[in-house]
Amino acid sequence: MAMTEEEKKYKGIIWTLSIVVPLAVAALFGINLQKMGYDVEPLSFLPPIYATINGLTAVLLVWAVSAIKRGNAKLHENLIKLCMVCSGLFLIMYVAYHMTSVSTPYGGEGAIRYVYFFILISHILLSIIIIPFVLFTFVRGIAGAYERHKKLARITYPMWLYVAVTGVIVYVMISPYYTH
Repeated sequence: MAMTEEEKKYKGIIWTLSIVVPLAVAALFGINLQKMGYDVEPLSFLPPIYATINGLTAVLLVWAVSAIKRGNAKLHENLIKLCMVCSGLFLIMYVAYHMTSVSTPYGGEGAIRYVYFFILISHILLSIIIIPFVLFTFVRGIAGAYERHKKLARITYPMWLYVAVTGVIVYVMISPYYTH
């Protein structure tokens, strides 16, 4: 099936965002205002908030899929838009926290340490990989390319759900080691 005009219109933007967003996050993640000598208050209250947003995203994604399976396309669309807003809010809070706070090392020992790092690394890698999938899936849906949307959504949905759920798991696993 051929790409719709809408998809062609957004293709460059999607690929640009898919490259720029992870690079910007990595660059900003490396900037710590406290270490640079700025007198900023650490935003240590943010991790439970952005973990909750990840959990909410997971719930909304499941709800969105349920809505479309019941034939409620408008609810599905609105829930997916809300998921995208939640993901954007998570990203902003995550970067703000890391720019104002010293990174917390994971303190678990033994086998649980390997489990934590497996979950963390897979979460980070998929959170980068998922960007073009989410954006292309979204554009296909908005453009009315429903068969192509559905085909890509079958890949996007489990990845996005994994990223949202593992974000919560990573928070729960590292939260005992936060210092305030």
